[in-house]
Amino acid sequence: MKKTYDFSKGKRGAVVPARTNKVRITIRLNRQILDYFRNKVEVSGGGNYQTLINDTLKKMIQSEKELSETSLRRIIREELKRAM
Repeated sequence: MKKTYDFSKGKRGAVVPARTNKVRITIRLNRQILDYFRNKVEVSGGGNYQTLINDTLKKMIQSEKELSETSLRRIIREELKRAM
């Protein structure tokens, strides 16, 4: 006996709602970049290549901020030495 299902009130979309801090976009990447991240996920035993790309971009932004702070501190120290 075959079961029948009623999908008349079904909704399209993700089964698990996306986090509110993430935004869906469309982006074009070079094939080599996509292959690199997909391969990294596969080698590590699984995961999501999109999350890996996101994490990599966050690290890049953070390191850029840290570099700016480090540079600013160095410049201030140099200027203070000159002023003394």
